[in-house]
Amino acid sequence: MKLTLKIWRQENAKAKGKFETYQLDGVSPEMSFLEMLDYHNEKLILEGTNPVAFDNDCREGICGMCGLYINGRPHGPDEDNTTCQLHMRKFNDGDTIVIEPWRSKAFPVIKDLIVDRTALDKLIIAGGYISADTGSAPEANSIPIPKHKADLSFNANECVGCGACVAVCKNASAMLFVAAKVSHLALLPQGKIEASERVLKMVKEMDKLGFGNCSNTGACEAECPKSVSISNIARLNREYICAGLTHEN
Repeated sequence: MKLTLKIWRQENAKAKGKFETYQLDGVSPEMSFLEMLDYHNEKLILEGTNPVAFDNDCREGICGMCGLYINGRPHGPDEDNTTCQLHMRKFNDGDTIVIEPWRSKAFPVIKDLIVDRTALDKLIIAGGYISADTGSAPEANSIPIPKHKADLSFNANECVGCGACVAVCKNASAMLFVAAKVSHLALLPQGKIEASERVLKMVKEMDKLGFGNCSNTGACEAECPKSVSISNIARLNREYICAGLTHEN
């Protein structure tokens, strides 16, 4: 396959970035998208040009670090997929592929296609945990949990923190991410103890970090690589309202 790549190049958050165009030949349809970028970088290095900086880790669709905007969509044209699991057979010989980083005030560009997603870590630190006794694992059936609640909690917990929901939202909202973390714990007995404190702290931190309000378009659910349901945002709103009414200031 022969491709035209239009890639965003930017030295750092303060530098002015721009798209640069490259011609790439010899791309195998069996390559993953990141393998294609590796192949492209090898050619750039041999030509004495700086390689394109992009983020990745597991390459198994688990960590979410590989998030890229590809032809106007987070993670590219495939459905329910991370960038690292996207394969070049989804493209055609002669295609032009536009590749750019997440666009959000809360995600400043580090270099080229890499953005700083520390804001998501700060949201977790603000309250996305439970207090639990250490020691051996308890008996699995010691705390009965209805299956439908367990299923909802598992769906919320599938969030890998890639930031696609923020990138696709016209308000750069982190509502789906926060809602997933709040719902995952609020649905389980183990997370009830700190539920009100958790949701208040996480929403306050979300606003502090500069994320926008929910746009109510549903784009976050549509582009989430793990199909995390937008119904979690409704649960977040209920948890937040109830916490505001009952939590002591």
